[in-house]
This record gives sequence, C-alpha cells and structure tokens, in this order.
Amino acid sequence: MSKKVKEPKPDWIRIKLTTGDNYQEIKDMMRSKTLHTVCEEARCPNIYECWANRTATFMILGDICTRACRFCAVNTGLPTELDLQEPERVAEAAEQMNLRHCVITSVARDDLSDGGASIFAGSVKAVRSRLPLCSVEVLIPDFMGDEASLKIVMDSKPDILNHNIETVERLSDKVRAKAKYRRSLELLQRAKAMQPEIPTKSSIMLGVGEEWNEILQAMDDLRAVDCNILTIGQYLQPSDKHLYVEKYYTPEQFAQLKEEGLKRGFSHVESGPMVRSSYHAHEQVKSAAGRQVESRITQA
Repeated sequence: MSKKVKEPKPDWIRIKLTTGDNYQEIKDMMRSKTLHTVCEEARCPNIYECWANRTATFMILGDICTRACRFCAVNTGLPTELDLQEPERVAEAAEQMNLRHCVITSVARDDLSDGGASIFAGSVKAVRSRLPLCSVEVLIPDFMGDEASLKIVMDSKPDILNHNIETVERLSDKVRAKAKYRRSLELLQRAKAMQPEIPTKSSIMLGVGEEWNEILQAMDDLRAVDCNILTIGQYLQPSDKHLYVEKYYTPEQFAQLKEEGLKRGFSHVESGPMVRSSYHAHEQVKSAAGRQVESRITQA
C-alpha cells in the first residue's frame, strides 16, 4: 500500500508566536502549582497568543486520559493521579492571574465512579470563592452518560456548560474513542433541562472527511437540544500517529459556516481555521449574553 501524502498547510494556517514575560510567568506558575493546561497537553496552536494575554484553560484530573481519541495529543493510559486539593490550586492560579473568565476542562477519567464530576464542581466553587466576579466555564467529558455525574457539575452552577461533539455523526466512531454522538447530544439536552438558565456550548472540528451537508446537520442537531454557543475550527494533525487532515477549509468557508450557524439561532458562533473550543472564550460569553438579551427584547 502506498503511504498517503500529506497535504501542505495553506498560508492562512499560521501560529502567532509570542513568548514574552506573560507567557513565561504563566508557564512558571502552572509548574509551581503542579497544574496542567490543555493548552500544553493538547498542543493547542493558540497557546502563545492566549498565554501572552494571561488566558489559560486549566486541565484537571491529571494529564493521562483513559481514552485514545484519534485526533487528540493528550497522553493515554491508566491514570494514577487524583488530587482532592486540585480545585484550590486552580482557584489560587485563577486569582493570581486575576481572570475574568476561567475555563476548566479535564482528561476523561472513566476509572472514577463519577468521572471526576466532584473535582469539576469543587473547582467551580473554589474559583467563585476567590473571584466572585469571575465567570466559570467547564468543558466536560460525557461521563459515560451517567446523569448523576452531570448533575453534580450542574449543581455547582457554572456560567457555561461546554461539551464537544467534535465531528459529524457519520465520523464520530472513527474520530472519538468510547464517546457517542447521540450520547453527547443527550448530555447537552440533560444539562439544559437541569439548569435552563445556563448556556450550553459545543465544538466541531473540520477536515476529517465530513461533507458540507453533514456539518449543517450537526448544527441542526445541536440546536435541537438548545445548544447556545458553537465553535468551529480546522483540525490539525498533532503527530503521524493521528488522523490525517483530509481537507483544509478556507477562511471564506468558515465565514459562511458562521452565517449558517447564526441563521439557525446560535447565540454566538466562533468560526475560523485556528478557532478552538476555549479560544476567545470570554468574548464568546459576552457576545452570547448580548444576543440573548436582544432576543428577549424582540420577543417581548
């Protein structure tokens, strides 16, 4: 069999390299508090820009994931780390950074009875205790569909509940490990039923073999469970062991998809080649809140 030849990256796929004082300060702080960030573990292309702007996404529950998704650079295996003091260290770091919007995510921890939900909830409460005016967004795994685990997180009242479907339904089993497309939609639906006032958010990455009509269908599926915020970005292959990039979408196509999403009623759509789930998260929340208020006024 002939080896597949990689398509070269187009000119619009550029990483903004900024390694000034803020970048080094945040890196040193994360190491001193033995915290992980998804920025580093998932090799996010926006790490230099975000860290220079004193923004980071905390990754709790260790740095070893129990799943091996074919797009993700996070280490996989059998986790050994569970630190009950981690929520307080996250809150200390958030306070030191004087964050206005804090994003907390995690590896998948299928080895834990609650999937790590209690550490998520503890982190939300700890950040709120130290930074009452800071909004908190959680990007959670699917907890294997366990409703009780989801309720633990929702009862902590995060400002945003984020869970990514990642790709279109046809490719979900190929791209993700253990996670199921319909189960992810069900999680978002349950979250809204538990706490209707909390906006929900999801993300789709493009370039793994999906068709245009399938992207639009995924948008419709998310709106059918009242998902409020959508991010759309280009998949970039983190190593030769991961899925190949099947297609690079143009900035114009991303702009078109943003319009398609807004037409379908999303409060906010962030769509672009370098967009990731937590990229410009604070701006997304402000924009979504504004559109929700505008919608309520129009309907009154």
